[in-house]
Amino acid sequence: QVQLVESGGGLVQAGGSLRLSCAASGIRFSVYYMGWYRQAPGKQRELVAAISSGGITNYADSVKGRFTISRDNAKNTMYLQMNSLKPEDTAVYYCNAKHIWNDYWGQGTQVTVSS
Repeated sequence: QVQLVESGGGLVQAGGSLRLSCAASGIRFSVYYMGWYRQAPGKQRELVAAISSGGITNYADSVKGRFTISRDNAKNTMYLQMNSLKPEDTAVYYCNAKHIWNDYWGQGTQVTVSS
């Protein structure tokens, strides 16, 4: 059974930091292309950051320089370090794992940034 469990969300003031984690089980984590997506109320889900099995990263323009994605294959865990948070970063953040035809999602964790 595949599980992606996000944690680390919460309420933070603008300018603050949060670190999200995504713990994976039931998959061969090291070969998966992993990503963080977010969805704000009334908006479409969008890619925030992604990291390949080889550690190549990709970021949305809106978070470049503020967010850092990483992975620890030994722990089957992906992270998102979010600094200099802005109210517009408020959303539910989802973990995603892709490999060939497999595409898995976590349940999401709420991030709220107050101004």
